[in-house]
Amino acid sequence: MSTREELLRLDDEGTGAWNRHDVDGFLATLAEDFEWVDDAEPAPIHSREEARRAMEAWFTAFPDMHIDVQNRIVGEDAVAGEVRFTGTNSGPLALGGTTIPATGRRVDAAGTYFVRTRDGKVSEFHTHPDTFGMMMQLGLAGAAG
Repeated sequence: MSTREELLRLDDEGTGAWNRHDVDGFLATLAEDFEWVDDAEPAPIHSREEARRAMEAWFTAFPDMHIDVQNRIVGEDAVAGEVRFTGTNSGPLALGGTTIPATGRRVDAAGTYFVRTRDGKVSEFHTHPDTFGMMMQLGLAGAAG
């Protein structure tokens, strides 16, 4: 079990690393045997190299990407949050096994995440970006109607 302050610090470290595009800083928050489940990935991520590739894909696609935590709930060993993701798609977007050329469009999308910790490190990381909303803003998907 971690204290509320320890959980918030770890969560802030992870979010800060994303906003600095500091892959190594984010990887340092992960436990040795972590699992990262992301709705935009075809399979769970279990290695630091896979996590590095996933992060670098986002930073390549959105070099100015920024995440703002909107709401956060802290439990005994877990943190959950809502985020706003902003960025300009000025690089190719590798998502779900497909690479999409840059659109030059700016996005402001929502997402949620869930973090479970063990011994002061992230053991589970579940991310749920609104990829459909993002694709609509990029002009790559239309609303059903």
